[in-house]
Amino acid sequence: MIAGTGRLLRPRLALLNGIAAMAGCLLAPEGAAMSLIGASLAGVTLLAAGGSALNQVMERDLDLLMERTRHRPLPTGELSPRAATAIGGICIVAGLVVLAGAGGIFPPLLGAGALAWYLGIYTPLKRRTPFALLAGAVSGAVPPLVGWAVTGGNLVDFRIVLVAGLLYLWQIPHFWLLQCRHAEDYRRTGLPLFAPGVTAGSPVFRVWIGAFAAGTLLLPLFGIIGGGAALGFCAFSLLLVLLALSRADVALFSSLNLFPLLIVLALYLQR
Repeated sequence: MIAGTGRLLRPRLALLNGIAAMAGCLLAPEGAAMSLIGASLAGVTLLAAGGSALNQVMERDLDLLMERTRHRPLPTGELSPRAATAIGGICIVAGLVVLAGAGGIFPPLLGAGALAWYLGIYTPLKRRTPFALLAGAVSGAVPPLVGWAVTGGNLVDFRIVLVAGLLYLWQIPHFWLLQCRHAEDYRRTGLPLFAPGVTAGSPVFRVWIGAFAAGTLLLPLFGIIGGGAALGFCAFSLLLVLLALSRADVALFSSLNLFPLLIVLALYLQR
């Protein structure tokens, strides 16, 4: 039961969303209190975990067909849809309460809106159109906005807009590489996939990676990060381009996974 709940909530992915929310807090020019950073991390992680549970309830038929997902607790029968929905609901309510306690009404509204978009728009849309990914990536760009809102930041500030935009750009090649790694699984489900067959060597992939790498350079250019962290981001951008040019899919996927962590580390070093 405990192991099944862990696979239901996908804690590593949920935590990655929480870390992205921390970036929004750390971006606050006056410096956010550790209590607000911790609340953003916990609140968004709980929301993402709850969203994962409800997503698996909605997609249990697809999960059963894929080698990568058929061991999840709903396809195996470890958890019933009702139990999974209850667990997800508890996590979501807890996450909203944590965010409301830390930052008032606006952060939980942002979080709830991202969750509603992910479950109500992206999840059903991915069965109908290959362009669902472009819509779904909106949800993944919201966590830093939640963290920023917890500190009372203005959501039209160019700094948080840039960080959220980079997270949007980051998700597309990340998914393409995941799709390539599990290509047979995705074909088995019959889902219409955006740019099927895209690999690190594909022209469209290289263009996207180039745009993403150029976007990351705006962080030091606009003074959002500086010093050694700025040099580190320049090196990271160059590494992404070189890996894409050399068609090193595995290394590129691992490097892209580091991006949210690198932003948080760079912003922490600015404190």
